[in-house]
Amino acid sequence: MNFNCKENIKMAPYCSMKVGGFAKYLALPKTESELVDALRYFREKGEKYIVVGNCSNLIFTDDGYDGAIIATTDMKGLSFENGIITALCGDTLSSLARTALDNSLAGLEFCYGIPGTVGGAVFMNAGAYGGEISEHFIRGRFLNANNEIIVLNGDELEFGYRKSRLMREELILISAEFKAENGEKSEIRAKMDELMQKRKSKQPLEFPSCGSAFKRPEGYFAGALIEQCGLKGYSIGGARVSEKHAGFIINDGNATATDVIKLLEYVAETVFKNTGVMLEPEIRVII
Repeated sequence: MNFNCKENIKMAPYCSMKVGGFAKYLALPKTESELVDALRYFREKGEKYIVVGNCSNLIFTDDGYDGAIIATTDMKGLSFENGIITALCGDTLSSLARTALDNSLAGLEFCYGIPGTVGGAVFMNAGAYGGEISEHFIRGRFLNANNEIIVLNGDELEFGYRKSRLMREELILISAEFKAENGEKSEIRAKMDELMQKRKSKQPLEFPSCGSAFKRPEGYFAGALIEQCGLKGYSIGGARVSEKHAGFIINDGNATATDVIKLLEYVAETVFKNTGVMLEPEIRVII
């Protein structure tokens, strides 16, 4: 095989929540050709597989993953030309924001501090503080289920709130092009600093978490509903609803994936019973 591959790897250290069991394989391609080789290799072996970024929005169960995890975090390469930023799938959103800053482009400041990769962001249409990746996505190069490279523009990805066509169809982002508006570098930097300060003051960044545990229900805020139900600080095992921001579930140091899953379920059930609003998890559980 022409790519870095490890066997029988515990996935907790690779996930933002720091939970999860062992994976049969962990592949870490660095280039487009290595990604193609990895996909071909595991398909030909008949192995179950999943392509991930830096696992900032997902957890693996304590039973682990009986197949191959293909992580694209080593696939990096940002460039700027003719007003367009091109990023590989493994580039972080913070790096995307810094590239925009370096080239005096405004609009991507909301990406600064989001721990996900470009690939994961396009997959779920990541967003924060009123911005979404779909607003800046121009087009991307993807691998389809036949390992063919295709190019799709934003209109073809069927973006919605925290969703895209990629969630229901096997399309793997290789690289993407983004647009932004010309701006003043000092103002862009000030906006990035402002948003980072908001994150630090309102989010429990000192603990492992997957960010927002639930999607925002229409007409409500998940964190406010959870707090309204008296669940701030509620814990199951080592998983706890953050006292700092009730929309976050944190690992207080010894949580298991089972603790996190049970707490997600308990919070959703409690909120529904008390408010009639059904919360949908934003954290993906991979089995």
